[in-house]
Amino acid sequence: MEWLVGMGMLGGLLLIALGAASIRTGWTPPFMVRRVTRPSVYGLGALLLGASCVVQGLFYFAIVPIPSWELRFFGANALLFSGLVLIGVGQMRPSRRRR
Repeated sequence: MEWLVGMGMLGGLLLIALGAASIRTGWTPPFMVRRVTRPSVYGLGALLLGASCVVQGLFYFAIVPIPSWELRFFGANALLFSGLVLIGVGQMRPSRRRR
């Protein structure tokens, strides 16, 4: 079971690096270049998804003090859902209205 949590943490660290690069420079992976219209919003969503994976791994390995299961459950779900929403918003086309 430890290897599975470790791989999740590794994926979370990869998402954090991807989100930081996307926020800082506007870079997105080559397979996402056509889809992402707002790289900074996309990067923030990737940061939230990665943070959720890493924090859950830290709780599993007891590196940080473990809070109650309710806080872990609802906190992880809030981070995951908000990250997914931001990634979706980062891929939406801009409105055609001019202001």
